[in-house]
Amino acid sequence: MRLSPTLLAALVILLAPFQVLAEPLWLVTPEEMLKSNSAKPPFYPRVVPPLDAPVIDVITPKLDGSIASPTPILLKFIPKAPANVKPDSFKAYYGTFQIDITNRLLGVAQVTAQGINLKEAALPKGSHKITLNVQDSEGRIGSKIIEFEIK
Repeated sequence: MRLSPTLLAALVILLAPFQVLAEPLWLVTPEEMLKSNSAKPPFYPRVVPPLDAPVIDVITPKLDGSIASPTPILLKFIPKAPANVKPDSFKAYYGTFQIDITNRLLGVAQVTAQGINLKEAALPKGSHKITLNVQDSEGRIGSKIIEFEIK
């Protein structure tokens, strides 16, 4: 049985969304990772965080070894009382080029004043460096740089 070109085109259009669902939502694409890892690191002056700035604690994954992908990510924000963390100030930047991946993260997880709970983050195999920032109600910015290897 031969399918007419019109019927074949209709099937391709109808089945296309299912193909998209089969692929993971990458927080960082393999191409972005390779470009970032092969770039010369920029000069960063040593900065002392503001006194009493919020702390970003990485609960999972454990960063002391290789990590599998996809992996859950759990971040906890710890403000200095009486200040509160402003969830809408959260920013995440990837690699040497500081690619803003905040919206990618917000597309799959919700940021609250307590932190972030992401069930599965898909990242390509290789070395990764992410800079996380969050501000408190006093205007102080807490920052954390996490570096890890996806096996």
